[in-house]
Amino acid sequence: MSADVVPGQELEPITDGKIDKGETAYVDVTVATLWTDPDAPRKMDEPALDHPVDLDKWNENLKDTDDRRDLTGKVETQAVYGSEVTVLKIKSDWAEVSIKDQKTPKNKKGYPGWLPTKQLTENDRFGQLKEDQPRAVVTKKKSTLEGIEFTKDTGADVSFNVDLPLIAQDVDDVRVALPGGGAAWIDADDVNVYDVDESPKKPSGKDLVETAKQFDGLRYLWAGVSAYGFDCSGFTYSVYRAHGIDIPRDSGEQAKVGKAVSSSDLKEGDLLFFSTSSGTVHHVGMYIGGGKMIHSPNASKDVYVTDWKSWDKGNEFSGARRIL
Repeated sequence: MSADVVPGQELEPITDGKIDKGETAYVDVTVATLWTDPDAPRKMDEPALDHPVDLDKWNENLKDTDDRRDLTGKVETQAVYGSEVTVLKIKSDWAEVSIKDQKTPKNKKGYPGWLPTKQLTENDRFGQLKEDQPRAVVTKKKSTLEGIEFTKDTGADVSFNVDLPLIAQDVDDVRVALPGGGAAWIDADDVNVYDVDESPKKPSGKDLVETAKQFDGLRYLWAGVSAYGFDCSGFTYSVYRAHGIDIPRDSGEQAKVGKAVSSSDLKEGDLLFFSTSSGTVHHVGMYIGGGKMIHSPNASKDVYVTDWKSWDKGNEFSGARRIL
């Protein structure tokens, strides 16, 4: 597949340099963390609040399970580099936004939360390119931007599910437009390329499982949706999204999509749900065959494969759903 080359001058951002209520903006850091309010972050969370973010340092700060568990109730979700958001409110140097591609009943415009405004960019040019150009979607856990042009600093790396406009490609690399303006190259082996309005081919359950397994051993992160850490539903949401299938962001809503299947008729890629005694869904995993599931269970654990019935010591299984 080939794409039209966009001259450098056409990559300059169209922006007034401000982030205002009601505008469309784009995430301009590797992964933006959305908080419940601007006062929620702790001192140890500072590496996740800057531009650029230092997510390796943040994970290092969160090596203690209690510190990681304490994110519950402080963080809503995350958004990867280039994600489109709607600005709902501005409060000093923070913005409340909704993430377009994360479905939730909390807001019809997408999953809401607060982040520092410096982690956003307002750029109508990028929006136009997203509509008019083919796209390159990162399939590897992490990749790098190389040969950066027409911008001083992207402020980001690229990771799993980052989706950027394609403006050129050769055998070894693809050239993509960046949210803040300019362009860079990404290794062609690290992305899938789709033409305008083209979707990924429908995956098999085996395809979903293969994608999920590449994150085996990744540390759990409450609200996480990236290769730097997942929570349970962020994991299943992200795996399905990588194959062009949008499911809701949270487990309770995921349990309402697709069709119900019996635990005796499970297939690879089915989602398994677990509920409290009151019936509230609190956990989701993905069935991988052989009586096993892969999941991201809690702050003390990594993503891992387990026999799902043996793991469910509290008999909390509340049903399975087939999305495919």
